[in-house]
Amino acid sequence: MRQLVRVLVGRTSRGVSRGVVSGISLMSISVFAVGCASHSLMPAAQSEAIRDRERALASRSDVIQSAIRQSGKVGALAFLDARDRHLVVLPGDSPADAWARYSASPESQTNAVSMPAAATFVYRADVPKAPETVTASALQQEQTSAAALATDLRRLQDRLELVQRELAATRGDTDKAVADMRALADDLESVRKFMLQTAQLGWLNHELTLENASGVRKMAATSQELSASSARLEDSMRQLSESLAGQLKEVAARLDAIQGKIQNIK
Repeated sequence: MRQLVRVLVGRTSRGVSRGVVSGISLMSISVFAVGCASHSLMPAAQSEAIRDRERALASRSDVIQSAIRQSGKVGALAFLDARDRHLVVLPGDSPADAWARYSASPESQTNAVSMPAAATFVYRADVPKAPETVTASALQQEQTSAAALATDLRRLQDRLELVQRELAATRGDTDKAVADMRALADDLESVRKFMLQTAQLGWLNHELTLENASGVRKMAATSQELSASSARLEDSMRQLSESLAGQLKEVAARLDAIQGKIQNIK
């Protein structure tokens, strides 16, 4: 948590130089009641109390501006502690921001201040704005509203975290469903490839059957041709044998005739 700057005049050990006094800051402190009701319309005691507060803050303008510069904030909530009248400076970017920073700091528990009914928010010297009077009740109201808003924001954050968890669970279920669908698609692809291979094997089997039938027909035709050739060969052999027998008889007859002639010559 960011450290809040708190200046307690007369009770703090933090030394703040009073050598440089800003003319602009003095002017701002002197006219911080601009926009408020005129003193003439207030009871004398209240009007005098406001003047005392203005004079007390104006006399310490260098301390207030130094605290604002050191904090780097737009301004500071300045008031005199209601118990011992020491100066309290609570830097912030607005009256509500200054009070909220102080309320959230450990110092608010260990060394609490007593805020009067009204305080002044003094802007940094280079910010062209007049000081603003802020009541303690308004700050308390705004702090209560801020606390209620913070509670609502926490509830919304819890609801958002719940929705994010539900979305994460839904995303997990969706991822699982997608993974299952991809696995099913892979299985279908495997089945399709198997069916394609089966169809290819069936086609090859059909082609082989046709080729075998053609071969059988060719073998049958070849067998018939061989049978016809064998029959023709057998017939040719018979004819050749008969012709050869006739020729041998004729040669034998001639030889007998020649032999007879030879005997007659003798």
